[in-house]
Amino acid sequence: MARRPTPAEKQSTPWIEQLPEAFMDYLDGRRLDEVEIITPDLVGMSRGKAMPSYKFDPDGTFFLPISLFYQTISGEYVDMEIENQWLEKDIVLRPDMNTCTAVAWAEDPTLQLICDLETRDGEPLGIAPRNVLKRVLKFYEDKGWKPVVAPEIEFFLTKPHTDPNEDIEPPLGRTGRRSASRQAYSMDAVDEYGDVIDTIYDFAEAQGLAIDTIIQEGGAGQIEINLMHGDPLNLADQVFYFKRSIREAALKNGIFATFMAKPMRDEPGSAMHIHQSIVDSKTGENIFSDKDGNPTDHFHHFIGGSQKYLVHSVPLLAPYVNSFRRFSKEGMSAPTNVEWAADNRTTGIRIPNSGPEARRVENRVIGIDTNPYLSIAASLACGYLGMVEKVAPRDPVNHEIYEGGAELPGSLTEALNLFEEDTALREILGEEFCQLYSDIKRAELEEYQREISPWERQHLLLNA
Repeated sequence: MARRPTPAEKQSTPWIEQLPEAFMDYLDGRRLDEVEIITPDLVGMSRGKAMPSYKFDPDGTFFLPISLFYQTISGEYVDMEIENQWLEKDIVLRPDMNTCTAVAWAEDPTLQLICDLETRDGEPLGIAPRNVLKRVLKFYEDKGWKPVVAPEIEFFLTKPHTDPNEDIEPPLGRTGRRSASRQAYSMDAVDEYGDVIDTIYDFAEAQGLAIDTIIQEGGAGQIEINLMHGDPLNLADQVFYFKRSIREAALKNGIFATFMAKPMRDEPGSAMHIHQSIVDSKTGENIFSDKDGNPTDHFHHFIGGSQKYLVHSVPLLAPYVNSFRRFSKEGMSAPTNVEWAADNRTTGIRIPNSGPEARRVENRVIGIDTNPYLSIAASLACGYLGMVEKVAPRDPVNHEIYEGGAELPGSLTEALNLFEEDTALREILGEEFCQLYSDIKRAELEEYQREISPWERQHLLLNA
């Protein structure tokens, strides 16, 4: 049993009464036990510290070493051309109290909140993903524009997997059978994993996170959660929280949830499609439609910029070797191009059916394995450049387009080459961040190339 706080400790936590209603409902009169201060790393995983609630001060100063951004996905540190890199200077964590929410799976009442990162001189840390998104949003703000986004979160539920040499398999459902077929949009398929879905709902409610819809996607054990549209920073925070919550909900029910882009060879991959529109900051009107309801130049230029620059931003949208296994020319719902059309899911840029006030551009290239702050920032940066440069889009396609058109790079190596040569995109995202990101991705590629895969052992050991 947790010990009772002293009177002095109680006096040090008056800020608890100012927390969001959803959190106070979760607390339900219990004493707050712990506070987690976290921040997304380059991958999009949470890094931070935990402390007893009475030790936390919303106006306090907390520190982490900057080297948390010098690691690959495997945890290997990378030597880069950074002056005094291994002094590992401290960076400052500034709690954003607007992000306070429950750690719904914790045994004792626990609060989590996201921190912005600063240098010791009080400047925003340019390599921090949340700051990269804020930087892009500032470009929009300076033009009097405000982006609105709505992400879709796709993921697979899988059997617990502990041996990397074994194939990943769907889990057993409530019938005791393992899903072995694709049942897109089937309510029975969603119900098969009803306990996990119910836990996700419970965790979301405790955190004050809104779910629009949940559906069965095209793969065996593949689920999609659609989020409500809103402010890009807030939605990136929500995706960050949801990915952590979904993993925990699956574990609570004895299975895994994975956001790997392509976890199973013969199943489709998982995406994070983003719906994007832009409103006038003063009037709130959608600038993609004119007063008569017709598409505007801004709308077409946003598409044009997406076509021109998305191919250069792919490392932020498909960050790993595995990410490129999702892209398919075999009709598995992952486009390999940056063509556009209305209501055409074979294009990388789709215009959903809507009224003029909801006219929007859907980016279907982004994988769910991305850092949401970086992929949303990159997608909005491409559209912004199109509107500023007045880039005209190519003609829309009026047919299925699994091959042809302006294709995405076919590998992470090719994607990094394109990313490193685009000065306009790097200026929007920040050169310091882009250089660091490239270095980390190059190092991950070198790590991958050192691995010997099961396919190589199976087919080359005795046959080559």
